[in-house]
Amino acid sequence: MTALLWPLLGIMAGAFLAIQAPINTALARTLGLTTAAAASSFLAGAAALLLLSFALERAEGVSIAWTAPPLWMLLAGGLLGAGYVTSIIILTPRLGTAATMAFIVTGQLLGGLMLDRLGYFGLVVRELTVGRIAGAGLLLAGALLIRFA
Repeated sequence: MTALLWPLLGIMAGAFLAIQAPINTALARTLGLTTAAAASSFLAGAAALLLLSFALERAEGVSIAWTAPPLWMLLAGGLLGAGYVTSIIILTPRLGTAATMAFIVTGQLLGGLMLDRLGYFGLVVRELTVGRIAGAGLLLAGALLIRFA
């Protein structure tokens, strides 16, 4: 059961991203500014996660270690997330939701292959293999077909 749970969660998270793209695009049209839509999205998400953190802390009887993490972690995570959300708001009306998601997933896979290969951030090093490279190439080909075919 667990072997299926994690891949299904990944698929569900991907679907959330696809659904989030046109919602945030509509929010940008309503607000009149792409960055305002991204900021609103982050603010709502941050508030929800903060409330959930407090609820889980209480329910699980643990204490959150609210010590200050290294500044680069806060900046990198926040800035990369802001760049992602702003990009989908810009790309979705220009490319369509499917093509935007296809290119983003391709970028995620290429970034993941690089991080796996280099072992950054404490990750286990995973070698590049012909199969992994071919998979990335096929994903890129699929993204191009979705956009241009």
